[in-house]
Formats: sequence, structure tokens, C-alpha cells
Amino acid sequence: MTTLTRRRALHLAVAGAVAGPAVLRITRAHAAEFTLKAANNAPVSHPLTIYMTKAADAIREETGGKVEVKLFPNNQLGGDTDMLSQLRSGALELFTLSPLILATLVPAASISGVGFAWSSYDKLWPAMDGDLGAHVRAQIDKSGLYAFDRIWENGFRQTTSSSRPILKPEDFKGFKIRVPPSPMWTSMFKAFDAAPMTINFAEVYSALQTKIAEGQENPLTLIDTAKLYEVQKHLSKTNHMWDGFWLLSNGKIWRGLPQDVKTVVAKHFNAQAVEQRAETLKRNISTEQDLRGRGLAFHDVDTKAFQAKLQSAGFYKEWKGKFGDDAWALLEKHTGSIA
Repeated sequence: MTTLTRRRALHLAVAGAVAGPAVLRITRAHAAEFTLKAANNAPVSHPLTIYMTKAADAIREETGGKVEVKLFPNNQLGGDTDMLSQLRSGALELFTLSPLILATLVPAASISGVGFAWSSYDKLWPAMDGDLGAHVRAQIDKSGLYAFDRIWENGFRQTTSSSRPILKPEDFKGFKIRVPPSPMWTSMFKAFDAAPMTINFAEVYSALQTKIAEGQENPLTLIDTAKLYEVQKHLSKTNHMWDGFWLLSNGKIWRGLPQDVKTVVAKHFNAQAVEQRAETLKRNISTEQDLRGRGLAFHDVDTKAFQAKLQSAGFYKEWKGKFGDDAWALLEKHTGSIA
């Protein structure tokens, strides 16, 4: 009787608040009491998928099977913009998204991806787990979404090319580079006089293969797991942006869950996010050697020259104005002076 009452109460609380399929699917006896769909854009072999799976397993175990998280990796439910739309409508309960793509809905989210801002993880993680991350999560909450406390790792992004290495800022001139659907990415590469092309990640491989785009930029692990090295010749170690994945939920759905369910779900996803960060960092060391062995030519660059180009092009001044003085001060508290 207690279980049925709990289900009924929660169903009524959520049904009227969310468009599309409700988060709580009333199922047969002995099935999971609460079923949550979680999606990402990462391949099955990527640390994001591996550690989200670990979290789902831990949640199921701790709740004795009452809470089941069904994972849909590798763009199974569509591209990033499609899945964000599903999340907002309530058709999807959990979704990981780059802060820079989330910025199309929550402009403040992209502050963690300012070009050439971060010099080390010793500065990054205290910021994202502390006041800068809290500032971004508060803005996400205002948009109707909920962001978990710990952001997941994607990594520092590198530039690849099928035509020529990018060794200095001038090499970007006219370069047809794929970028995600994010204002900051487009703005930064335009500052380098490149020709950025907005393409969802699900279509990146084919765009590079058909030469619609000459190059792209992503962290090493994703270049490896998505096999982008098969359609690229050069990798320039630009480290131009740090990127992560916010684990997001529909705000109404999240608030409608019982507190004990929220506590268990949040605990395990946040814990596995921290584990995934360490694994991704470890992988990057071995991944570079693997990619070299597969024929991808690596090139070191002078990142200060690229930062100077952004400075002279007014990139930092523009984005400081968009984020506002208070948010920019939070960023520079951890990075040091940028603009």
C-alpha cells in the first residue's frame, strides 16, 4: 500500500507539470519503480559513457532495483540540440551537454570555455566545483533545468586538419573548421579569421570525410573514440579551450522526485563524475601515443601567440561585456588576468 501511494502521489505531482512522457512510468509489479532515461553524445568506449554506466549500476544496486537509469549513448536519441529539446520538453530525464552548447539557452554557461583562459587543472577544478560553477548552475536553474554539482570532463581541445597543420594564428585564415552550435566557438574562430562551420557532433565524421570541413577541434579522447584520426592528418596541440559536460535534468521532473531518490541519484552521478575526470586525464597520456601510432602527426604551438591574437581582435573585451563584470571577476579569480 505504501509503494502504491508513493507512486500515485509522485505521478500526480509530475503529470500536470511536464509536457511529453512523464518521468515516472508506472510499471508492472517487480519492475523498477522509477525509470529515468539518460543520454549523451559520446561513444560507448568514451569515459563519459563508461562512468555514467557505473553510476547507473550503483543507483540500481543501492535502491534494490527501484530506480533504474537507462543510458542512451552515442547520439542514439539525436544530436545535441535534439536531445536538449527533448530534455526541456520532459521526453528525456537526464542529458550531458557541453557548457558552450548549453550557452545557446543559458549564455552564462560558456564562461568556463573562454579561449586560452585555463593553464592547469589545479585552477580549473576549484573554480568549477566552487564559486564559478555555482554561478553557472544558478543561471541554469533559472532556465528551467537542473545541473548536478559536479561537471564531467571532456578535456582541453586540440585542432585537427586534413590539409595543413595550424602552427600560428595566421594559419587559421580561411580554414574551414567544424565547430559545435555555440556562439563562443564561432566568435573565437572568426577572431582568428577562420571559416567556422556549425555542425552537430553526430555529423562530424562524415563532414570531415567528404571535405565539407577541413578540420575540427576536440579533446584527444573524443578524437580517438570517434575515430576522427581516420579522416584527419594533423593535430596541433592548441589547448585552446577547456570543455566539460554538465549533467542536466528537466527542473520540474527533478523537483518532482522524492528526496531519497534525488539523494541517491545525485550522490552516485557526482561521485562518478570525479572518477571520470581522473580516468580521462590518465587516458590522454596513452591516447596521444596511440594516435601517433595511427599516423596522426602532432605539432606543438606557441599558445601565447594565439592568446595575443584574441586580445588584439577584441575577443576578451567582447565576452567580458557579455558575461558582466561580476562573472568575469569570478573567472579571473582562478585563471589570473585575461583581459
